[in-house]
Amino acid sequence: MGFSTKTKLLLDMIKFEHTIFALPFAYLGMVLGADGLPRFATFVWITCAMVGARTYAMALNRLFDLDIDKKNPRTSSWALSQGLVSVKETVVFAICALMLFSVSVYMLPSLCHRLWPVVLVPMTFYSLAKRFTWACHLLLGICLGLAPLGAWVATTNTLPPAGISTLGLAVLFWTTGFDIIYSCQDYNFDKREHLYSVPVRFGIQKALLITKACHVLAVFFLVLLGMSFSLGTIYYLGVLLIAVFLWYENRIVTPDDLSRVNVSFFTLNGFVSIFMFIFAFISINFNL
Repeated sequence: MGFSTKTKLLLDMIKFEHTIFALPFAYLGMVLGADGLPRFATFVWITCAMVGARTYAMALNRLFDLDIDKKNPRTSSWALSQGLVSVKETVVFAICALMLFSVSVYMLPSLCHRLWPVVLVPMTFYSLAKRFTWACHLLLGICLGLAPLGAWVATTNTLPPAGISTLGLAVLFWTTGFDIIYSCQDYNFDKREHLYSVPVRFGIQKALLITKACHVLAVFFLVLLGMSFSLGTIYYLGVLLIAVFLWYENRIVTPDDLSRVNVSFFTLNGFVSIFMFIFAFISINFNL
């Protein structure tokens, strides 16, 4: 099997395209920190740090979950489960991603050199959380919620103020909510294997209610972000659009019908992150 084929399998294994969930929010933190367009080098190294950190975390996730993924019908066909890529190759892949993150942090301002464990530690331990606590979704939310805060630090070389923290909280609750929805499809398997999740702990019906509450909080904190930075009408139209996306995301998944979980998880959440960045970027750069 050639290098390009192996690389494609590794990227598919970690769902590389899902980097789009967090990257636009990191860019939003960057744009807010720069009060407009940042330096090109800042943009490049923030992008590399984000890609490196997420790739490292997801490769580690696949390694830690290998025994589980082999037994789960939903994941048993994945590349590592099938032996299409080896454990050794996945370890090397994770190390390369970690090196990319480390080099990127080094190229960013000095405060990043001291704060990088704040990002990497929760990403490292997220994969183990479902073995111990149903709050594992919240830990994933923290991982993604740190993205805009980290981008602010990388842009300004200062600690995040309260205003940008509202963006981190919005991403935290948005992520927690959609991860709960995604975990509903593994409800029977997780229960049988004694794994922890909100659906296993509270049942699917209550889990979906918790998701709705998380997404209401996400919209609330997006509104607070707009108020904190005195963003204009275009930004709030974006928040309204995101609220519609989240409403629809919650509407199409019910306890009796989980068939559209993938539409909810993959498609709509991609729209949420991309459109939120676009509307905010226009508002920040054109004072609209």
